[in-house]
Amino acid sequence: MKKDRRHRAREAALQILYQWDIGRGDVEQAADTFFEHQWPDAGPPSDALRGFASSLARDTVARLETIDALVADTTTHWRPERMAVVDRLILRLAVCELVRDAKTPPAVVINEALELARTFSTEDAVKFINGVLDGIRKKLAAR
Repeated sequence: MKKDRRHRAREAALQILYQWDIGRGDVEQAADTFFEHQWPDAGPPSDALRGFASSLARDTVARLETIDALVADTTTHWRPERMAVVDRLILRLAVCELVRDAKTPPAVVINEALELARTFSTEDAVKFINGVLDGIRKKLAAR
């Protein structure tokens, strides 16, 4: 199944964040490494895809304190650092997009996060991520 470019960019942003989180390196370097050495497609990514993925990963890291506070405030007994790495990164990515990009409807952001969880995590994670993001969406809408 062919995935749309925005979804592919979100997948790439997640993979960049994973490399950044595990390697504790620079997010820009993680993006460069991903696109230069780990890009799975036969051809190079478009400039738009690369730009969207890189900016989303970079903005997620830049807003980490705010994002993690929202996640911790919304979950019960689940600080972000206690979550599975992939689940934590999916939440961070989605919350970043909810906070930074009013043009993308929250339902689209949440659905994209659930698709990432279906691809990279477990069905239990899908339910957990859905609940957390819905709670954060409501908090942001009330502001």
